[in-house]
Amino acid sequence: MTKTTPTSPTILWDFGTAYELFISLHVLLEPEYFGIRPSYAASIRARVPSAERKLLEELYPLLGVPLKWLHSLPAPKDAISALWALKQVPPAERMLLLYSVNNPIKGNNQEEIEKHKIWQETLLRVANKGKWTDSDVDFFQELFSKKHGTVKRETIVSALNWWSRPAELGEAFLNAMQSYYQAFFEEEEKRIEPVLRAALERAQALSATVSFEELFVELSQGLQLGGEFSASKFIMTPAFWITPLVFFDKFDEDTMLFAFGARPADMSVIPGEIVPDALVRSLKALADPTRLKILRYLTHEKLTPSEIARRLKLRPPTVTHHLRELRIAGLVELSLTEVENRYTIRKQALNAVYEHLNSFLLAESLQEPA
Repeated sequence: MTKTTPTSPTILWDFGTAYELFISLHVLLEPEYFGIRPSYAASIRARVPSAERKLLEELYPLLGVPLKWLHSLPAPKDAISALWALKQVPPAERMLLLYSVNNPIKGNNQEEIEKHKIWQETLLRVANKGKWTDSDVDFFQELFSKKHGTVKRETIVSALNWWSRPAELGEAFLNAMQSYYQAFFEEEEKRIEPVLRAALERAQALSATVSFEELFVELSQGLQLGGEFSASKFIMTPAFWITPLVFFDKFDEDTMLFAFGARPADMSVIPGEIVPDALVRSLKALADPTRLKILRYLTHEKLTPSEIARRLKLRPPTVTHHLRELRIAGLVELSLTEVENRYTIRKQALNAVYEHLNSFLLAESLQEPA
């Protein structure tokens, strides 16, 4: 299904719970980054046998979600078919194929392209030669820490030790993913599949009534088109667990895959939880005087974190933390640039907070699940 206009990119819609198999695991391994309750994430991880769980936790610093490979899967593109397809790949080649280690990265940000090139070259060398160096550990530790905070050196060492044994790693990783599926995702897939389908239908209907720029902001819950999102063709797919954030990957100069948050505002990521995640995040974000001051500034103009820091006389990392909380709550719009990101208030989201709170308080049935 496509939609084109003379001034907008082509939209290709994709669907598959196989995306969510990897995305949910990614979120559960770093729950605070995605606004998920850490205790709940820990309880899910604890269902996976200890050896398989340890492997997945150790590999996390090196890997992400294999969007290219997932998109390449044939229908029905569910978790079982993804695991079957992975099993058909020779163990020694499994991880290299899964994470496109041999494929060049595309995009406009030259600094990110260069980092990804080093990432690829390092993993290829470690896999081919069966050994790593201290400088490899330094590189991955710096790369991961810049994105998600401090990561222990021994964690990187464990991951590289695994990567230096590609055949053993390929088999162990498949076993770990199968264990995760059996321990949690098999049931979770049944819960979220209809939600994802409904989100896809809503997005397709919306695309027929608004411009691509408006569609992009709405589906991303606050990202503005431009900068990193330069492409003439967008493959768009709904994702439950990352809401309200997004995942994206540029396949070539013209094509980008964009996974958008699809969990409804009145639904929690935790099964049976009656208080929606979005409502909790929004109220938490608003219950802070510094964030309220930031929103007041952003009501009147677009600002960078540095500009906000100067006005509030705060350190830039402090402001970045507050902006992160506001972004997780969907209360700000964000323009990604190569120099410094710019933020503005998302007024419709503020109005929605009151509506969601009012709906929750007036709901007739509030009984906790047995």
